[in-house]
Amino acid sequence: MDKVGELLNRGVANIIPNKNGLKELLDSGKKLNVYLGIDPTATKIHLGNAVPLRKIQGFAELGHNVTFLIGDFTSLIGDTSDKNTERPILSSTEIEENFRTYKKQAEKIIDFSKVTIRKNSEWLSKLSFKDIVSLMQKFSLNDFISRELIKKRLGDGKRVRLDETAYPLMQGYDSYFMNTDLQIGGTDQTFNMQAGRTLQKLLRNKETFVLTNVFLEGTDGRKMSKSWGNAIWLDDLPNNMYAKAMAINDDLIINYFILATNIPLETIEAIKKNVKEDPMKVKKKLAFTIVEELHSKQDAEGAAEYFRKTVQEKELPKEIENLKVKGNIADALTKLGLSKSESKRLIEQNGITLDNEKPASIDTPVKDGQILRIGKKKIVRISS
Repeated sequence: MDKVGELLNRGVANIIPNKNGLKELLDSGKKLNVYLGIDPTATKIHLGNAVPLRKIQGFAELGHNVTFLIGDFTSLIGDTSDKNTERPILSSTEIEENFRTYKKQAEKIIDFSKVTIRKNSEWLSKLSFKDIVSLMQKFSLNDFISRELIKKRLGDGKRVRLDETAYPLMQGYDSYFMNTDLQIGGTDQTFNMQAGRTLQKLLRNKETFVLTNVFLEGTDGRKMSKSWGNAIWLDDLPNNMYAKAMAINDDLIINYFILATNIPLETIEAIKKNVKEDPMKVKKKLAFTIVEELHSKQDAEGAAEYFRKTVQEKELPKEIENLKVKGNIADALTKLGLSKSESKRLIEQNGITLDNEKPASIDTPVKDGQILRIGKKKIVRISS
């Protein structure tokens, strides 16, 4: 499959209005204006967040005009597309600091020498109230409140701030101002990106496209989330990253190859045949590839060896972190950042051992010198 084919098929949930039209435009040789927008409301990027980053990097490598848009102005409102509650309102200082951290991680995926970084405060902060009223007249309130999550919040009697209704309009104006040909984002962004198509059509009589990405599940098959502890973060250390990849459910292996690596689709098709025969071998290749691409080959080799010794052969590493704690397993795991519910779940799933034995409960006492293993990625020595 050629590079255009990869971009239009790999991890793509939908192309609006249609895939054939976008393919014709790409095949025409025209350099498209492509953009991905992010609101820097968080400081960490996981492999799921990186899916659209890989996509814009692909368009940049083909020579298109790609913009990585920082929603420093839209972040002042907050997008609720994937939330059933209001987003917290961030200060300009918090937004700037978040982006610095975000960019450092994104550089593992994006070559910023080929991608332009812009902030939407450049134009949104300059709109007059008259301009905003004029833009609002292009949309109806029903368009906004008919969205599933907004409808649910209203039905539950929860507050929907009036400024939240302006968020899709502002994102749509981003697309219009940059004269975008193609917007990229998750499926939860479809409504907002459609606002851009609407403004381009009404104000410029221009047909534009939206490409939405498939979501990458967490290591346990649920949505990738910090609170569930099932995310692989771009700033994870090689050993932790490798171990987390080895912990994914077998039925997610191919999806991770497609969405979390740069291995060609043809190669992945060949790998599919081996998953049922030897899932462990294939998963090791996946874990190695993820670490190699986000760190280095040397790091991947070291992580694979560390995993073999500490997990498969139960050999303890030479240096083990000491965890100073008195009490029980719950106290130890709380110090390591796990909640009581997470601790109970891990014990039920045989994810925790104390001196290589499964503890009876989170109330099991810990003693000085005992080795506590949490999953396949964390080993500590109890120190009282």
